[in-house]
Amino acid sequence: MSTDFSRFLKEITTATGYAGQVVHVEEIPAREAAYGRLSPGLPQPIREALKERGIGRLYSHQAAAIRRLRKGQHTAIVTSTASGKTLCYNLPVLETLLEQPQAKAFYLFPTKALAQDQMKGLRRLADAHPALAELVRCGTYDGDTPVSTRRKLRREANVILTNPDMLHQGILPYHSRWGSFFSDLRYVVVDEIHTYRGIFGSNVANVLRRLNRICRHYGASPTYVCCSATIANPKELAERLVGMPVGLVDNDGSPRGPKRFALWNPRHLDSARMERQSSNEEAHRLMVSLLRRGVQTIAFARTRIVAELLYRYTAEALEKVNPSLAEAVKPYRAGYLPEERRAIERRLFSGELLGVTSTNALELGIDVGSLDASLIVGYPGTIASTWQQAGRAGRGQEESLAILVAYNDPLDQYLMWRPEYLFGRSPEHAVIDPENPYLLAGHLRCAAFELPLRSGDVEFFGEQTVPILDILEDLGQLKRIDEAWYWSTTDYPAAQITLRTQSDDTYTIMDTSRGNQVIGVVDSISAPETVYPGGVYLQEGDTYLVRDLDLEARAAYVERAEVDYYTQAVLDSSILAGEVQAEREWAKGRLRFGDATVTWRTSAFKKIKFYTQESIGYSRLELPAQHLETNAAWFVPPEEALRAAARYGLKAIEGLAGLRNVAVNMLPLIAMCDRLDVGGIVDSSNTGTPTLFLYDRYPGGLGFAEKGYELFESLMEQCLATIERCRCEDGCPSCVGLAVTQPAQQMDPDLGRGYPIPSKEAALVLLSHLLGRKARVPAKRRKRRAARRSERTPESAAEAETAQAAHKRSISEQVAHRLKKGRGPRVGL
Repeated sequence: MSTDFSRFLKEITTATGYAGQVVHVEEIPAREAAYGRLSPGLPQPIREALKERGIGRLYSHQAAAIRRLRKGQHTAIVTSTASGKTLCYNLPVLETLLEQPQAKAFYLFPTKALAQDQMKGLRRLADAHPALAELVRCGTYDGDTPVSTRRKLRREANVILTNPDMLHQGILPYHSRWGSFFSDLRYVVVDEIHTYRGIFGSNVANVLRRLNRICRHYGASPTYVCCSATIANPKELAERLVGMPVGLVDNDGSPRGPKRFALWNPRHLDSARMERQSSNEEAHRLMVSLLRRGVQTIAFARTRIVAELLYRYTAEALEKVNPSLAEAVKPYRAGYLPEERRAIERRLFSGELLGVTSTNALELGIDVGSLDASLIVGYPGTIASTWQQAGRAGRGQEESLAILVAYNDPLDQYLMWRPEYLFGRSPEHAVIDPENPYLLAGHLRCAAFELPLRSGDVEFFGEQTVPILDILEDLGQLKRIDEAWYWSTTDYPAAQITLRTQSDDTYTIMDTSRGNQVIGVVDSISAPETVYPGGVYLQEGDTYLVRDLDLEARAAYVERAEVDYYTQAVLDSSILAGEVQAEREWAKGRLRFGDATVTWRTSAFKKIKFYTQESIGYSRLELPAQHLETNAAWFVPPEEALRAAARYGLKAIEGLAGLRNVAVNMLPLIAMCDRLDVGGIVDSSNTGTPTLFLYDRYPGGLGFAEKGYELFESLMEQCLATIERCRCEDGCPSCVGLAVTQPAQQMDPDLGRGYPIPSKEAALVLLSHLLGRKARVPAKRRKRRAARRSERTPESAAEAETAQAAHKRSISEQVAHRLKKGRGPRVGL
């Protein structure tokens, strides 16, 4: 059913109670389909299977990708959501299988759910023609696959759908069992490559280098097919991932209907214009309005608890006006049992469900059909994710709607008054660093376990290979015989490396009112902030009281109970400085680099009334703390710098907090990492005076904070330039606002609204003093003179480049220090 969304927007903006919430509407024009031809054409069985699926012609990008892949050219396909990227690799694979029945293909997906979904898509296409149905033998090979099925797949399958984690720990170390498969491997598909960024992406890139080496061992040279949502550097990312030149196909030929993208800012509640209406409440009202008009809608939430709250509020509102509509809405998130998630996906794909509230679990390419409207509740954190979520709405050439509902936090509010930041900027770059010596050392250990390493393997792992191998030999982990390094211990190195930053361990959630029936799971890091004793656990909108959290059995026991509140964990965090590895004076303060332990724990919880968000109770908790042993750089500012802020009536601690926020966003630019790979804390307990800490968010550290220590002055110059060129008056998310962090999955962002942005002027005064710049008089104490300079000077940019070029610390020294202390990569928090 086609919906006139211009009429919908007009209706809600003229309704009683509307208070100007729509602050901007971006109109995105329609796009006609562009088709391409193949010469020679596809084999008859494939043509007939496509016809059976209602596909008569290929889009231009599909034809371009197939032409490249027929020539054996590595290819990255970057087109919009629902543009048919899957056919770009399924068709060449099927064509090759028809010509070479012994050929094999690996399909890699970032999640098990996506692999399951894509297997169904491949099976549907193959089953559309008898010749293909008999030819294609595919299956998912992951942690959920039974042992007997794994053996059968290794012997018989020609298309294996898996994930990088299984390839890393369950396939490459046992490659001899896969000898026949590797010998005939023709294609490696790496889907959703935009998710492979930062530490995760750097690890995956090394796994693929190990795969390339194994393939060469078996005489295979597979063609890579990479697929991605829109990012700023898809070709560069694909080449860094696979370690080889990759051609780009981005001539999106799929049709697109017109889209209206509205920015919705909840109305103010007070004359001081500090508080706003609940974003969750306004979002659920918008969803109810859309569903009552028959508009199939998805609402994306930043956290799991918000997905549950939106569902509960929406279902309760619909129950009052149309109970059948209430049955046509479901929540979707991680933590549900696999069969429950698959059922929701099927119902959404078939059209049985009219609405779904989801975390970003549905942001990836799971096929749930095309929807009409997308509600994005809170800025997802990146422009790329925003467009990925907005792209879930749109059926062919029909009109679609996306609405970003802002929270009352600095980043969301910044986008509301500067929509060009969202609509005028290109998506972010995806940054990975496969040559990071700390990560590389771990993967070289894995590679040596798989096959002896030789100096020629520099081709796969880079110029740091031999120096790191020499260090591992000195540590007794490798033994050199003739010209090769052999694994010399009984350890299984792949088990000591997790590709992702979160833990793979899970807690089981059991309902005691139903005989301890398992109703869900939660990862071990999130468990203490999700299923703490006395708290409320939300699942499918129902409330469960948590009776016990068994830390040894890794189980949470809950009981169904009707209560009119939910709970929010209170988290305490701290940092403890450890052994100092390097120290120097800077700007008359002390700059140090060394070991550090970041600690956090759930210390209490609050009871929050549904709808009103009134706090109705508070209880203390005694749960063990969790620790991250890592590396940090920390700076103790001189007393005169702190007094400089105080002279103008400014709080030095606010200046340091603002500096922390901008530094966390600037450090990735010089450390080649993602913004979520580093963290920052302002703390006084370690030194007795306010101190800025920057740390790696990975066990043992990966050199990011160390790079910050070595290039600290350049980092501070970039921070100053960023703050100065920002046009805001008092601070905003583009300068001293909130640092980018991953939200706790049980936290409701609605409850943190109004969190103050640190003083921009205090940060400027502090930085000016530290960098020896002319004393800065805060703007509130003088009349405005000329506008602040908006760009960094060429001189400061050159200084930054010179500083980076000067960073030539010995790789051997870095890695030796880490490994000799036993700080090799291991399962992360």
